[in-house]
Amino acid sequence: MAKMVINGGKRLSGSVTIGGAKNSTVAIIPATILSDTPVTLDSVPKIKDVYNLMDMLHDMGVASDFQKDVLKIDPTNIHLTPLPHGKVTSLRASYYFMGSLLGRFGKAVVGFPGGDDIGPRPIDQHIKGFKALGAVVSENKNSIVIEAPNGLHGARIFLDMVSVGATINIILAAVRAKGVTIIENAAKEPEIIDLATFLNNMGAKIRGAGTQTIRIIGVASLKATNAHTIIPDRIEAGTYLSLAAAVGDGVLVQNIIAEHLDAFLAKLQELGVNLDVREDSIFVYPNSQLSGVKVKTSPYPGFATDLQQPLTPLMLLADSCSTIVDTIYPKRTRHIPELIKMGASIKVIDGTIQVNHTDKLIGAEVNAEEIRGGAALMVAALMAEGTTVIHQAENIMRGYDRVIEKLTNLKADVTYNGTELI
Repeated sequence: MAKMVINGGKRLSGSVTIGGAKNSTVAIIPATILSDTPVTLDSVPKIKDVYNLMDMLHDMGVASDFQKDVLKIDPTNIHLTPLPHGKVTSLRASYYFMGSLLGRFGKAVVGFPGGDDIGPRPIDQHIKGFKALGAVVSENKNSIVIEAPNGLHGARIFLDMVSVGATINIILAAVRAKGVTIIENAAKEPEIIDLATFLNNMGAKIRGAGTQTIRIIGVASLKATNAHTIIPDRIEAGTYLSLAAAVGDGVLVQNIIAEHLDAFLAKLQELGVNLDVREDSIFVYPNSQLSGVKVKTSPYPGFATDLQQPLTPLMLLADSCSTIVDTIYPKRTRHIPELIKMGASIKVIDGTIQVNHTDKLIGAEVNAEEIRGGAALMVAALMAEGTTVIHQAENIMRGYDRVIEKLTNLKADVTYNGTELI
């Protein structure tokens, strides 16, 4: 288990540049196997999930090369192979290979997906979509077997609940199916627009991404001609904005699409954070007087579930109580006991997180049991007096691009002892 050690209580300043969106990248990498030609991706974040996906590509005979922030993938010699349970359980987004393999070969055998333990995340809507497209779905030990013996065909699919994963997986399966597919009650996240842009630039015919109705006309083949640049990571951006508001003496957060963060920025300003929102960056001024807010997560364009945890330490500085209700993942509370170890006045009552004013945090030994909870502990450690040791810090590396380098550039006192990415 890797450790991140932070000597807190220091004011941070300078600038930080946000990397490519993790949630776009982990969908687009599986999508590359739908191409009949090599693919180049720019602004790819240096995170553990990228390397895990590259390992899975290697198992299928797909060559890849990752230098700086450019990832080159050559799927021309791909062969159909089951993706083993062990590797697939390393990250949730591995389930996107279900849709892309089904679209490419008409068959997929994929282990049950893993990822962070933040409560139930069923894939029934994914399966519903695959069946509507003509697939037969069964289980074999620890794997899901999806086959389309007569090929995939277009269909009208209404999602019973808004699901980013199901929307993406159905797009991946339908983009090379025969006929027209219409996804209703689709998720609207910017990462879905990014995926559709990538596929359309290769010859796909996808319209309506970013709205609740997506229309896909299947095509026979996809061919990449130009490099695709991944959009900036709005969750990484929100994390650094929270960090800057909590311990910053003036921090510039660069490479931001502000409209992707509208709900989050509104809450920062309601808290009392002084922001200067610019064309592609945001400057966070030093803050003193903050007031409590109420946060309720919801599908995009609402407040993102992935940002409730990184925002929590900042709420401890407010002069009144704040509350958080996560309607997406109500059990996303594993960071709360760890913050309490550091002296935070915080508790969960009937599914609502209550965050009370806390005069100071004290360094402690804590556990980062998942990505965003780890980010919350990282922000809290920077706020705290003394030394905080974050165990299982490899989970933070799964979601945050070059985080040690970026924190150090902001004058944080932070070290990392793992063999994972820094």
